[in-house]
Amino acid sequence: MARIPAAERRTELVAAAVRMIAAHGVDGATTRRIAQEANAPLATLHYCFATKEALFAAVYEYVAGQYREVLLRSDVHGDVATTARGLLRGVMEWYLANPDFGAAIIELISWAQRQEGEQAEMVYSEAYGTTRPILEAAATAAGQTIDSNTVDALTYIVSALSDGFALNWLVFSDRTAAQAQVELTLGVLDAWMAANLGAASAAPAPEPKTPPAETMRSLVSWVSAR
Repeated sequence: MARIPAAERRTELVAAAVRMIAAHGVDGATTRRIAQEANAPLATLHYCFATKEALFAAVYEYVAGQYREVLLRSDVHGDVATTARGLLRGVMEWYLANPDFGAAIIELISWAQRQEGEQAEMVYSEAYGTTRPILEAAATAAGQTIDSNTVDALTYIVSALSDGFALNWLVFSDRTAAQAQVELTLGVLDAWMAANLGAASAAPAPEPKTPPAETMRSLVSWVSAR
C-alpha cells in the first residue's frame, strides 16, 4: 500500500474532524472517531497532531480558510451592490451544498466561546478581512465613493444575514424553503443597500421580490417561514 504523505493525511484528518464535529458536537468528536472517519490508525492521528488541541487549532484554520475561499469565488467583480449580493448568495448557496460544514462552524464557534478562547474571533476576522477588501475593490473599480463606516456596516450585514440563513437551514433542513429564503435574504440586503448606499450605487440593485417593509417584517419571523 502506498504511503500517504503526512500533509495529505493531516488534511484528511482535519476534514474528518469537521464531519465528526457536525455529527457529534465538539465533545463527541473523539480522536478515535475522527481517525476512523479518516480511515487512519489512531496512532497516525497522534503522530500528525500531538494533542487534540493542536488538531482543533488546525480545524479552526481550515474552517476560516474555507470561508475565505467561498468569498473569493463569489466575487462577481461588479459595483458594490452587485458584489455584496454575489458574496451573500455565494455563502448561502455554499451552506446549502455543505450542511455538515455549516453545522460544524456553529458548533465550533459556540464551543470556542465557552472556552473563552480566540478561535471564534479568528473565523470572523478572516471573513471580515476578506469581505471588506472585496467591497472596497468593487467601489474603486466602479468609481464609487463610499465612506469607511458604510463599508464596515455592509461587511457586517453580509455576515449577519448569512449567519441567520445558516442557522435556519441547520434547524429546519427544508431545501425548498431554504431556496426561497435565499431570495428573501437577498431582498433584505437590497433594502439596506437602497437606504444606505444612495447615490454611491452605480446601478440599482435587483428589485426585491417583496417590498422592503414587507421584507423586513418577514426577516423577523423567518425562522417559521416554510
